[in-house]
Amino acid sequence: MRVAVAGGTGLIGALVVRKLTAAGHKPVVLARSRGVDLTTGAGLGGQLDGCEEVVDVTNVMSVRRKPAVGFFAAATSNLLDAAATAGARHVITLSIVGVDDVDLGYYFGKRKQEELVRNGPLPWTILRATQFHEFPEPLVDGARGPFVVVPQELSQPVSADEVASALAARVGQEPGGYVRPLAGPEQLQMADMARRLVKARGSRKIVLPVRLPGAVGKAMTGGALLPREDYARGERTFAEYLRRVANRLS
Repeated sequence: MRVAVAGGTGLIGALVVRKLTAAGHKPVVLARSRGVDLTTGAGLGGQLDGCEEVVDVTNVMSVRRKPAVGFFAAATSNLLDAAATAGARHVITLSIVGVDDVDLGYYFGKRKQEELVRNGPLPWTILRATQFHEFPEPLVDGARGPFVVVPQELSQPVSADEVASALAARVGQEPGGYVRPLAGPEQLQMADMARRLVKARGSRKIVLPVRLPGAVGKAMTGGALLPREDYARGERTFAEYLRRVANRLS
C-alpha cells in the first residue's frame, strides 16, 4: 500500500522508509527536502492521495517550549487534516517514554502532538520509545572545543532500527491507541554513553555531565525516562551500536 512517512528523511524516518519498501509498500516521503513543509502545509496538497496510512516521525531540534509546541501543533494539525481529506485510515505516531513526567520544553511539544492525534480525525496508534542509542551523537558533534556537555539522566536506550521495525510493523494492523512502549535491554547513564561514544570514535573530548535545574533535573536523574509499565524489550545493546560506530571509522 502507499504509506506516507512524515519526517521520512530523518534518523528513524529513513529506516522506516527502508523497511516499508522491503515489505512491499510504497512509502511517500514528506519532508522539507522533498518540497513539503508540514508547519505551513506548503507542498502538502496531493502528496497523500492514495495513502492508506501515515507514519509520523517528524521532529524539531529545540528543547525550548514555545518553538517545540509551535512546531508539533502546526505540523501535526496540517498532517492529520491532509491525511483525513485524502481518505487515510490510520496514523501511527512515534513519541517518548516519560513524556508526561518530565516538564522539558521539547516534551511539552510531544504532549501537544499526542493530544492532537488522540483527538484528531483519524484512528490512531502511538508508540512511545526510550532514547535511541544515537542520542549522544549530536551532543558530541555539536560540542565546541574539548568539552562535551551532557545532561545527567538515567536512560534505557533502544536501537533506532528496532524502533523503525516496530513502527513499520504497525502498518496494515488495526489502530491500537497507546501500544506497549519500547525500551532497550539495559539501563545506562547518558554521560557514560557519551564517554563510550567518544572513545569508540578515537576522540579525546571530555564529557561533562550537568544536572538540569529543578524538577526537570530531578525527574531525569530519578528514572522518569524509564518505562514503568509493561513494555516491549529491544534486544540490541549499546555496545553493539558502538561496534558499528568503530567499524565505520576503521
